[in-house]
Amino acid sequence: MAYEVAAPKYVRLAQTLQGRIEDGTYPPGTLVPSENQLVQAFGMSRPTVVRALDLLKRDGWLESRQGYGTIVRGRPEVVEQKDQRGREALERDESVSPGRLVQVDQVPVPPRVASFLGVPKRTEVLVRRLLIEEDGEPVELASSYFPVGMTDGTDLAEATPLRGSLREHLESRKKLRFDHVTERVSARLPSAEEADLLALSTGEPVLSVLVVACDVSGQALQVTDVLLPADRQELEDTYRLG
Repeated sequence: MAYEVAAPKYVRLAQTLQGRIEDGTYPPGTLVPSENQLVQAFGMSRPTVVRALDLLKRDGWLESRQGYGTIVRGRPEVVEQKDQRGREALERDESVSPGRLVQVDQVPVPPRVASFLGVPKRTEVLVRRLLIEEDGEPVELASSYFPVGMTDGTDLAEATPLRGSLREHLESRKKLRFDHVTERVSARLPSAEEADLLALSTGEPVLSVLVVACDVSGQALQVTDVLLPADRQELEDTYRLG
């Protein structure tokens, strides 16, 4: 059984600071608060603050300048590229993808997915989990969740790769219409099973792109959690599907 693992304090602090960069609280070119100010403002230890700042520097949000301080760089290009992982996951053809299905099963809905699908906690949902590999190395784990009732009359519960995308399959079999997608990107610790599939060391965080695909009324039809190893590669983006 997979368990939800809360992100460590330094990751949560990095997410908060990243959000303030995104909403303009810390504009590009300005100084972020000092370590002392952050310790006092968030009630966290200095090592936690330092690790959070180091994480944001590594990912390109911040830059240290000798004798001046830590500067906000703004939204790094690599994050712009990760924003499109949701559309790629939604449109991916399993039969030709560079990876393999590692799980097709009914499982208890993860807490972070339940609210988007509009189902009670501990409800069983169908998951299709696809591991993407490049040169024999795992680079992405995409877990797509569906309400069990929605899969009736489809091949989603079959443990074989589907031809065409999951979106196309649902639209053709269930006469549904996908209208828009919302992506929420955050860092978290993977479950033991996720870490094993992605060949990650203990305690190594992943970037989670939570993709919520909805119809025109806003009802979620599919939720996909795309996990990316942080060393191989919180924001929100909404776009319309043509």
